[in-house]
Amino acid sequence: MLIRVATPADAATLAAISLKTFVDTFAPHNTAADMGSYTSGAFSEETQRRELETEGVVTLLGEEDGDTIAYAQVRHTPGSPHGDVELARFYVDQPHHGRGVAQTLMDAVEQHAIALGGTRLWLGVWEHNLRAIAFYRKRGFVQCGAHPFILGTDVQTDWLMNRTL
Repeated sequence: MLIRVATPADAATLAAISLKTFVDTFAPHNTAADMGSYTSGAFSEETQRRELETEGVVTLLGEEDGDTIAYAQVRHTPGSPHGDVELARFYVDQPHHGRGVAQTLMDAVEQHAIALGGTRLWLGVWEHNLRAIAFYRKRGFVQCGAHPFILGTDVQTDWLMNRTL
């Protein structure tokens, strides 16, 4: 797998993989209306382009044989406490689960977070996404709180997890 930093020219590709992986992960557990309400804005090509152009945001694409199979996004806000960098998104396309793709992508995330000046990496993960929680724990993340995540009209709970870089 090749991992590279996405550019604004990748907005359509990022929109497609973002939408696919989000729907594959969460649609079985949520209503179509809530999913549609959230994804229509969150994963549009325009939204992805805007994020790719934002200073302090690095989006990584994992590619294999010309196909995007995974992506991650890290965000750093200058002056954030403790050198915090957010792992805002981290997804591997389901056919590639269990092949070490997530491990390789997380290694790249950590390198980019450090390059952004980070000393601590944090994320929010849905409390019912047990596969992701197990992976994050394996990578040294610990739960440090919770916050609401609004999916359409449904208020859900994301666990906050972090680890020192």
